Amino acid sequence: MTNKILVVDDEVEIADLIEVYLNNENYAVCKFYSAKAALECINTTEIDLAILDIMLPDIDGFTLCQKIREKHTYPIIMLTAKDSEMDKINGLTLGADDYITKPFRPLELIARVKSQLRRYKRYNPAHSANETSNFIIYADLEMDIQAHACYLEGKPIILTRTEFSILRILLENKGKVVSAEELFHKIWQDEYYNKANNTITAHIRHLREKLHDTLDNPKYIKTIWGVGYKIEA
Repeated sequence: MTNKILVVDDEVEIADLIEVYLNNENYAVCKFYSAKAALECINTTEIDLAILDIMLPDIDGFTLCQKIREKHTYPIIMLTAKDSEMDKINGLTLGADDYITKPFRPLELIARVKSQLRRYKRYNPAHSANETSNFIIYADLEMDIQAHACYLEGKPIILTRTEFSILRILLENKGKVVSAEELFHKIWQDEYYNKANNTITAHIRHLREKLHDTLDNPKYIKTIWGVGYKIEA
């Protein structure tokens, strides 16, 4: 089902630009240039995510965010020209999920939208168990199993099929040590395994590089010497 995105920004060029990029990603867009015009849509339309400008001519984005949070739990991204830490704190305190400052790169905004939608679907109990099982989220890492895609801090990372499989196995076994032999058998379904085979070690090294992980102080993949690999629960 197509996700429906609410966009509220009084700068026509920016609102129209956001709409174009969202449409290119096959999102349906409800676009408004004022908060009052958006209120009826908020109250009558099923929305999946909102992008709200803070500096609106009638009702500010903070107030609009509050009104949404009175009835709805979908993600809200605050959009503003102000680069103020206090604005960010206010927005997040009032229930916003993310914050992006103008001028922004449209593709960055799209990445934030996708990230918030994935997280919302993952944790929203209204979605079916079958749908949520397609997503694995751990710290800043997100894996979309069905789409065979992986994201770090909302940005896509390119994994080979083997790297994706290794990471998926480790994420699905959070808190457990998975041996190189077990990884080898699960990925290649091959009964023959030689401890001198360093295939898994090489793939783990490449994975760590792509995750910006370190061997000494890993955030994701931890080596349990002599046993295997582990992602902490």
